[in-house]
Amino acid sequence: MPGTPPAGKTGASAHDRRPAEDLLALARGGDGEAFRELVEPYRRELQVHCYRILGSVQDAEDLLQETLLAAWRGIGGYEERASVRTWLYRIATNRCLNALRTGTRRPHEHAARRPEIPLPEPSHHRAEPSWLEPYPDVLLDGIADRMPGPEARYEIRESVSLAFLAALQRLPPKQRAVLVLRDVLGFRAAEVAGILRTTENAVTGALKRARRGLDDELPGPGPESAPLPDSPRERRIVAGFVRAFEAGDVDAIVALLTDDAWLTMPPLPLEYRGPDAIRNFLATVALRDGLRYALIATRANGQPAFGCYLRDPRTPILHAHGVLVLTLTRDRITALTRFHDNSLLEVFGLPRSLRA
Repeated sequence: MPGTPPAGKTGASAHDRRPAEDLLALARGGDGEAFRELVEPYRRELQVHCYRILGSVQDAEDLLQETLLAAWRGIGGYEERASVRTWLYRIATNRCLNALRTGTRRPHEHAARRPEIPLPEPSHHRAEPSWLEPYPDVLLDGIADRMPGPEARYEIRESVSLAFLAALQRLPPKQRAVLVLRDVLGFRAAEVAGILRTTENAVTGALKRARRGLDDELPGPGPESAPLPDSPRERRIVAGFVRAFEAGDVDAIVALLTDDAWLTMPPLPLEYRGPDAIRNFLATVALRDGLRYALIATRANGQPAFGCYLRDPRTPILHAHGVLVLTLTRDRITALTRFHDNSLLEVFGLPRSLRA
């Protein structure tokens, strides 16, 4: 069998797709196109699965490709004791856990970069960096229609929220995987034990510890309290924020915040909690000395987001300045999450520079 999995799309609809058993037989015989058709329905959900465990959209794509390559090379040994979907999740989950164990996926060089200016003392300083990147909503298309298993506790919108994922990243890797497989995807305990090559008792124990850890980390109301995407209420909040931020109006930005709002900048382990701390940060860092930005709207993790571009009065070129994600609760903003890595703009289909 060839060493690399087939790429590309057939364009076949669900109605035109050949039966899975036929595709499996052909793939075992070395038919790369049949293999691609067999695994294509699971591609996006597997990428989101890798993202939940790793916290990085770029690493998730790498691990997805590793998963499909491993499945292509190992399809001859697939014994059909579990569904193709479960088999793929077993490969993907264990690849992600291996990556976390070796530490090869964490962007140490980006985390080690010092800020351009001294930052004000944070309200809270975590012991470790937050290994988290934003995930484009466009990559979630179609996944929300796939019903999770009967034992799932979280809906798709909550399970990709930045608050949920930031809390998830603070769990030990195995607990993280167990919670995602059980409470997000709804796999049964026996299935999770098979995926992780462990016992049901071990899965049950890890899940209890993971739930306790997650409950301790999750702040405030969940995504169900947020305005519906692209609703008039969401558009009103977002428009007010854009006007205030582009004008450098710190007071107007703070007026849009909840009393317990957070500002974070992954991977930096710094948290600025409450309007006063955020006001000070905006005035002394983000919007200091007349700095002005242009915001280009996008969506990430089920919430409004922006590509940020710094204005330079000496040139008409706007320079990339990372990605900003809002978390909304009712009629206010409850979190500002700033990602300074400009390479993330490409993930959202945004350019590195713009003309004013």
